Amino acid sequence: MINTIFPKIHSEGYKFIVISIFITLFLLFFSKFLAFITFVLTIWVYYFFRDPERISIDNENYLVSPADGLITQISEVDGPKELNLENKKFKRVSIFMNVFNCHVNRIPCDGKISEIVYKPGKFLNASLDKASEHNERNYIKVINNKGEEIIIVQIAGLVARRIVCECHENQDIKQGERVGMIRFGSRVDIYYENFNTLVKEKQNTTAGETLIAKI
Repeated sequence: MINTIFPKIHSEGYKFIVISIFITLFLLFFSKFLAFITFVLTIWVYYFFRDPERISIDNENYLVSPADGLITQISEVDGPKELNLENKKFKRVSIFMNVFNCHVNRIPCDGKISEIVYKPGKFLNASLDKASEHNERNYIKVINNKGEEIIIVQIAGLVARRIVCECHENQDIKQGERVGMIRFGSRVDIYYENFNTLVKEKQNTTAGETLIAKI
């Protein structure tokens, strides 16, 4: 119960919470109304950076969701040219995270991180399809235990201004393990080949737990 009301928060959130508290205390000397507004914003900042524990299926035949949010698109596309995969076809599931979702991202499967590529870019609305090519983004390619290439792309959104990546190349990683977060509204794409998609558009997902696809 206590963990539900006062969840663990991501380390990225501490400075924002401290700043919000300081502004609230400062405004209290001038306006109780403004102080109340910033107090509410402080609560929102706290919950934005929440980092709850998740329980993954721990089964290499499945891919779990890399993000909390709403599936806005499921399509077949060329692989990311940033990873030299533009000549291969992938299924892509796009998950939009609004400002109320938990923004901690997780890895879909066991494997080794073979490549990470960061690309600076614009800050278009992350729900738009062109955000995959134009926005600030970070590509994480995982080779699973069956030799399959699984790619997740952290995409900054209209409000987001910082992608946080907490993994590194050649790292062995477990399904559902944290790989980073994106601040204040964004999107995560997952690319895969030889898996059958289990989700539908407009479906809500839970990072590390919702089953996205099955081999």
